[in-house]
Amino acid sequence: MAADLRISVQTGEFDPGAETLALHRGARETGAVATFMGLVRDMPGDPLHSMTLEHYPGMTEKALQQIALQAGERWPLGRITVIHRVGTLQPLDPIVFVGVSSAHREAAFAACQFIMDYLKRDAPFWKKERSSSGDRWVEQKESDRLKAKSWDH
Repeated sequence: MAADLRISVQTGEFDPGAETLALHRGARETGAVATFMGLVRDMPGDPLHSMTLEHYPGMTEKALQQIALQAGERWPLGRITVIHRVGTLQPLDPIVFVGVSSAHREAAFAACQFIMDYLKRDAPFWKKERSSSGDRWVEQKESDRLKAKSWDH
């Protein structure tokens, strides 16, 4: 993989504008940047007080790196950034940032979606929601498994 890779699992906030700029700053061959930022969303009918994300340090970063490396093997990418927050977050807090650069938009769009789809299925994070009705662990959705599986050829 020729792409420049940056992976971060962190408790602190990130600046999506600065992260997007870093994907193409000084890279004259870049013609496209695609990004995705996910937020903690509230639950209709059962207001979310907070979400706590747990992970295994080292294992999580390795899994994210493997996902990004797979994207770099499938598409010609320049830079890849994957940031995922852990700890306790509130509704509307940014939780994940995925950004990729490439010479062409098709590769950038596809790689960004691929990374996010695989992250939802394969990254070892455990989420607990705290709401008015109590605490509950969030199970992986079948739709997330199917989205990642759709990339398999």
